Amino acid sequence: MTAHAGAARRSLYLLASLGLLGSTAACDRARAQSPAPDTLIVRSGGLALRALLWRPIGRGPFPAVLFNHGSYGSADPLPPADPNAVGPVFASHGYVFMFPFRRGIGLSGDQGTADGDLMDSAMASYGPALRNQVQLGLLEGEELTETLAALEVLRRQPEVNRHLVAVAGHSFGGSLALLMAERDSTLRAVLVFAGAAASWDRSPSLRARLRAAVARTVARIFLVYAANDYSITPGRTS
Repeated sequence: MTAHAGAARRSLYLLASLGLLGSTAACDRARAQSPAPDTLIVRSGGLALRALLWRPIGRGPFPAVLFNHGSYGSADPLPPADPNAVGPVFASHGYVFMFPFRRGIGLSGDQGTADGDLMDSAMASYGPALRNQVQLGLLEGEELTETLAALEVLRRQPEVNRHLVAVAGHSFGGSLALLMAERDSTLRAVLVFAGAAASWDRSPSLRARLRAAVARTVARIFLVYAANDYSITPGRTS
């Protein structure tokens, strides 16, 4: 089992404790081998973004999880949080699992400029202050818009229980998950893996924004940080 699959299994227990498990019968039926994912189109502005969707076996309705990947450049390989490692694990435990690719990344590589490229360009041309400004602008702007559009596509799937939906994410995607939960009070839980770990110490504006988001979020939040990450301070800060 890969490290990411192991993290996915641990996440399942967190989701169960948050009341996101569906009925016992529905989950039992879904524990069989997960079928291959479907590719869905997520419309955001003029973009046609792509998302992978794993469906449990059975009729549902099932709880659902949307997972936000981190920030990447267009030349980077498949995001390290490999959807093909985590998607089947969630589906085999009775969750509809969506992994959307934001503009310029992975399956949406032909749809605009990747967030990592934008931040790298700002850093190279103008230094860390503008890089931080670009990062926060993406989190509050086009990237948030894209993930909220993906969330609506997920909720429209006929087998999804719209009242049992959680969001998760790592790094940049973890920050996005917090901002999504601030915006959408119907979300049941937020799982954040290493959210803002690399940016927490160098971006006061991001720290303030995420603290404000947490203060206004009604969903229950789990923050997960590795002891040897860039920083574990975000996980200890209320």
